[in-house]
Amino acid sequence: MGLLGDILGTISGGNAAPGGTEGQIMSAVAGMLSDKQSGGLAGLVSNFQKNGLGDLVSSWIGTGKNLPISADQIQRVFGNQQVSQLAQKVGIAPEKVTAALASVLPGMVDKLTPNGKLPSEDVLQEGLGLLKGKLGL
Repeated sequence: MGLLGDILGTISGGNAAPGGTEGQIMSAVAGMLSDKQSGGLAGLVSNFQKNGLGDLVSSWIGTGKNLPISADQIQRVFGNQQVSQLAQKVGIAPEKVTAALASVLPGMVDKLTPNGKLPSEDVLQEGLGLLKGKLGL
């Protein structure tokens, strides 16, 4: 199935519609993770650590079980402005965005870090590029 199939299958339970809300959330997350200005995946990990959730994001990167994250914890990491921007982009309420991110983010980070460590920038960009292509973006 490969990396892309693993990401899509894990995140969506195999039922993600590329044009649906879940596909839009995955696309937005892929955009965040590939944004070099915000630090990409390493920047996301840093934000989790700064907000006291380093152990949580480390579980997604590690090879063990992924710890769950709540919508409130997502809100704490991303902040009102980023959640509102994403909600506006996707066209859903901010509280639905945080719930969707709580569902999608652990699986994406897990599948983008299959060896239990952050990938090189080239490998990350390749994986995210494949994901965006699959989602039609």
